[in-house]
Amino acid sequence: MIYTQQIDTPLGKMIAAANDVGLYMFDFEFRKMMSAIKKRIALYTNDSFEIGHHSLFNVLQQQINEYFEGSRTSFDLPIVYSGTEFQQKVWQALLSIPYGETRTYKDQSIKLGDEGAIRAVARANGENCFAIIVPCHRVVGSNGSLTGYAGGLKAKSWLLQHELKNSNSTYQQTIF
Repeated sequence: MIYTQQIDTPLGKMIAAANDVGLYMFDFEFRKMMSAIKKRIALYTNDSFEIGHHSLFNVLQQQINEYFEGSRTSFDLPIVYSGTEFQQKVWQALLSIPYGETRTYKDQSIKLGDEGAIRAVARANGENCFAIIVPCHRVVGSNGSLTGYAGGLKAKSWLLQHELKNSNSTYQQTIF
């Protein structure tokens, strides 16, 4: 059984999913792909969802609160990825983008060893169901412009500004 619970954040309600193996999802409640994501997780885990509490939600809530307070720049949670090998590589690569900085889809494609995989990388980013924790919000268009984000461009802009404000980075993103 995978338990789900709403988590309140400054960006609105989010849905977390976890069991004793780890965290399977932390994503925006209103996300259009929520049903498809839950189906994908159920397929990979051969498990079902039930509204309920799991002790991992307490740790998640604490770390998310610290993130929004500006004192946490990365997360220490047992994440369980439900996706293809390629998707998992893309999601792992997202974790290497420093807090307070951005990368382009092209940068991410090059990092993964295939500059021509820009669209596939963008699609895999869109399949990420660990909002904020696996920071797909840090990926922008080649000209620095914001591109799609499951939480909406307003949330993406807010997250990037929040991280830039709370980082020690000298990096400057001018568009958002």
